[in-house]
Amino acid sequence: MNNIFRNISLMVAAGALAVSCADYNETNNFTAEPDPTVVQPYGDLNPVKSYINRAKYPNMSLSATLDVNEYNKQELAHCAVQTNFNNVAFGKSLMAGKIINDKGTMNFLDMIDLLDHVDEIGGEVYGSPLAANANQPDGWFKLLTAPIEIPVDVIKDKEVDYTTMETFTGTNLGQTKPVIVKNYESSGQNALKLPKESVITKKYTKVYIAEGFEPDVLGKYTITFNAKADKEVSFNVTFSDSLIMEKNEEGADAKKFSLKAGKWTKMVVETMTAADAQAGYVMISGNRNSDIYVKNVTVTHEPDNHRPQTDQEVNDTIHYALNAWCDGFMKINKGRIKSFDLIDEAIGKKTLEGTNYYDLKHAADETSTADKIFWQDVFGSENYAPTVSKVANEAFTKYGGNAADLKFFISESGLEDSKKMESLKYWMGIWDGKGAKIDGINAKLNLSYSEDAATQKATEDALDALLDNLAATGKLIRLSNLDIVYKDATGSKVSVTAITDDQRQQLANFYVHVIKRYMAKIAPDKQAGLCKTNLVDTASDPVGLWTSKVLNPAATKKVSDWVRNANYKAFCDALSGE
Repeated sequence: MNNIFRNISLMVAAGALAVSCADYNETNNFTAEPDPTVVQPYGDLNPVKSYINRAKYPNMSLSATLDVNEYNKQELAHCAVQTNFNNVAFGKSLMAGKIINDKGTMNFLDMIDLLDHVDEIGGEVYGSPLAANANQPDGWFKLLTAPIEIPVDVIKDKEVDYTTMETFTGTNLGQTKPVIVKNYESSGQNALKLPKESVITKKYTKVYIAEGFEPDVLGKYTITFNAKADKEVSFNVTFSDSLIMEKNEEGADAKKFSLKAGKWTKMVVETMTAADAQAGYVMISGNRNSDIYVKNVTVTHEPDNHRPQTDQEVNDTIHYALNAWCDGFMKINKGRIKSFDLIDEAIGKKTLEGTNYYDLKHAADETSTADKIFWQDVFGSENYAPTVSKVANEAFTKYGGNAADLKFFISESGLEDSKKMESLKYWMGIWDGKGAKIDGINAKLNLSYSEDAATQKATEDALDALLDNLAATGKLIRLSNLDIVYKDATGSKVSVTAITDDQRQQLANFYVHVIKRYMAKIAPDKQAGLCKTNLVDTASDPVGLWTSKVLNPAATKKVSDWVRNANYKAFCDALSGE
């Protein structure tokens, strides 16, 4: 195991928020006044969760999704959730990608605050996906699976001795002619002469002073040569298609290389080749003020001192990551969150070879990033859910959780597509057979109400088929993303600012239909509940149970409050069985 594994720390700090003084059985802390376009009886309704008929639906649960930071403010959204819903989900807020930074440090401060607060006020939390392809700690995975440093030896690529050479046989790309000067300065040694460029004759110098070696584009090169000029001169050095600039005192690229007049100087150049270099060479060019003499040249390089991790090392590393993540999360959880999405959005779009089912998503198919890692690519598709459930289950019980209370759901969208639904059942069958703990399915909806009767009928039929398929699995069934948009007969969305009272009521009626169909088709002992994504209408869609109301439009700082709309009453009516 690399040292990096041992150095990863968990940032776990205490600091729960103070308990709100709100009475969570009352609605006085958020406005129940009617919108000017909507009259009573909405202001007289009780909290939504109080309408669930517990005699008929003892296991029914109503959930809402909220961002952790918004919840921890303990303001309007927090109060609405605690008053009207049985539990709260935090979406991607509690996923690994939001908690683990690129260095592997886990920041659970927000999670500590919310769980301690939920403990004090007596609430429940539905757990975010423990493993997924999105919102995962990609930076950490990249660090953990980075190439491993290894010892390497310096390699001598080329050595050229011009002191004994009789004739220059190297490559000349310029118009001046390099020559070997024999017995240079009566020293008994020869030297290579690189004539200066001429502005008058427009002859330029481009001479390879060393060449004929294979470039290593990842290697770190050192080029050493002894040179002299009669006058002070500057010149270019190009190494394997990469023009090198001399460094200034701060280490930044500054200027051409230079030689003082009349003195042999040992030039040392450290560089790399161009990324796409095809040939190894050292070239001098651009010496306009003086001829340059060269005695010898040596080229060495240190190969890249990293090697990729083997498949087994990557496997061990990602297993370590899963264990570290689940252990850190469950240590903070202390058995308080009992229901989780185990894995999220695993089904892909490519057909699994030899079957009529969709394969799982794989990084090679889903991303253009070569180093992106999906859990299932490492664990294997058949062992994905079994591996995650085993590790998470063990961590849950290790830190005080009661195994009998723990529930794991497979979260997936698009299950109205019959092939995707059948694919999910295929994979769950494999995972169940390999010992995975899969208690339920969290089906993400993507519903819209249409004024076109045929379109609406098709939507309702598809919903019925989905619920029948879900019920047939025998698993617990949870429906999430229960936000229904409104579309006119042409298929265009009707915005929150344009929707009429009659249209709002039609939308509310469809909410009633969806909830009632769920409660009718899913057996009471298999009802894991419904989850509302948006509590209040968004800026574009009338999907909320509340509508935001600007209380002081003329003020510089506008203050907003919420008022119940027809969707609120729809939930109350449907849950009560009316």
